[in-house]
Amino acid sequence: MAKLINIGFGNMVNTDKIISIISSDSAPAKRMVQRSKEQETLIDATQGRRTKSVIFTDSNKIILSALQPETLAGRFNGNATEVWDDTKE
Repeated sequence: MAKLINIGFGNMVNTDKIISIISSDSAPAKRMVQRSKEQETLIDATQGRRTKSVIFTDSNKIILSALQPETLAGRFNGNATEVWDDTKE
């Protein structure tokens, strides 16, 4: 029962794969993003905008989003219309 959330600019992430969503402001988050970039496990979905959220997945990928963590959490919890459910097709 995979659901996809819009993480900005038409980019989608499977909700079953998300471990956590954090703000990009902290030094540890910045270090993890840099390490992921070096290991080539970083997915940048910001479309050139400022990174506001860092999404960690169960496959050790890190996804960057230009949306606030609160916005993504609301979408993740189903409080927005930007959630797609592939079982309803």
